[in-house]
Amino acid sequence: MKLTVVGCSGSFPGPDSPCSCYLLEADGVRVLVDLGNGALGALQRHASLASVDAVLLSHLHADHCLDLACYFVACKYDPAGQRARLPVYGPRDTRERIARAYDVEGAIDNGCLGDVFDFRTIGCGTFEVGPFRITADRMPHPVESYAFRIEAGGRSLVYSGDTGVSDDLVRIARGADLLLCEASFEHGREDLPDVHLNGRQAGEHAERAGVGALLLTHIPPWTNRERNLDDARTTFTGVTELALPDATHIL
Repeated sequence: MKLTVVGCSGSFPGPDSPCSCYLLEADGVRVLVDLGNGALGALQRHASLASVDAVLLSHLHADHCLDLACYFVACKYDPAGQRARLPVYGPRDTRERIARAYDVEGAIDNGCLGDVFDFRTIGCGTFEVGPFRITADRMPHPVESYAFRIEAGGRSLVYSGDTGVSDDLVRIARGADLLLCEASFEHGREDLPDVHLNGRQAGEHAERAGVGALLLTHIPPWTNRERNLDDARTTFTGVTELALPDATHIL
């Protein structure tokens, strides 16, 4: 399983990275996990838009889903012709959310989004996309938000999505090879329950789950990434790194 970090900036794009977007590849199948602001452009450095087999959305905040509206344009009006509908797995109302973002009268009712995307509602549970076995579980966040455990070829990656402190995150991440975990807040600066984690808390979750390695992501431009990395390393005894745009990781 190959992970490419397309974008890892939290809340809004930074000067060196788009918002959340991760490309997973296994056995020739490509799945996008989130597609936040600015990510569609950066994605094309790693894969053609026509080569993506599915999109998986953790939640419907703009920094995780908004470029799906741009993706619609790229697919719908491609001079090479329209392709088969692209499966989009997301929370309830994903179709309505993207239709509002695209802002075309009747986009919800006349089915134009449905010409391009095959919207599939997720909930807590397990489903398969090609070689990937995906387990979703709800996380504490102001909107419906999911963490994903993604398994293929005997390897496992857990993506926290956006979450506050959560025993469920520890459970779903138990023994994973890699925890791709948000660390939006800075320890001692922000303390809002059920919104985000800081670096120290991300490390604590990784340590409790016994994961093989920790990759910190979703760090906003106003947060000191190195500070969050140092904080995570005080609470997690395994390998800890920062997610960086265009970086690849082989599991």
